[in-house]
Amino acid sequence: MANFNLNKVILGGRLTDDPRLSTTASGISVCSFSVAVNRRYASKSNEDQPQADFIRCTAWRATAEFISRYFRKASSICVIGTLQNRNWTDQQGVKHYTNEVTVDEAMFVDAKNERPANAQDGSSYVPEGYGAAQGDGPAFGGEAPKFEEITDEEDLPF
Repeated sequence: MANFNLNKVILGGRLTDDPRLSTTASGISVCSFSVAVNRRYASKSNEDQPQADFIRCTAWRATAEFISRYFRKASSICVIGTLQNRNWTDQQGVKHYTNEVTVDEAMFVDAKNERPANAQDGSSYVPEGYGAAQGDGPAFGGEAPKFEEITDEEDLPF
């Protein structure tokens, strides 16, 4: 147990703004966004008071492109990744510190018809190609599994 190291973060919340996709000088996609995660705490009067934590996240390569394509401000999202500490010195010589989650996986939480309204035109936001057969797998809009219709419940095995 002396060499035990574990750094795993799972967050479920809503995006605070549209994800920002950019490309490094070497052509690698990087997406930055923040996730608001609600938590409750008991106040002095023992009433549950909601509070939100705003957690910075960064995704790279295909995960970055997936998030920037399918998620918008107020979208529910579940991310899995690692917590990383960064520090830098600005032009005035002040040292800054931050914690952020480096995202390895991102998943839909809302159903297709429960997505938040698009802020630009007021319509319900449905990402381009969502539900269409493309990419590799259901997370990228792959084809949904086909289920057999059961008409007689007497034949059910349970």
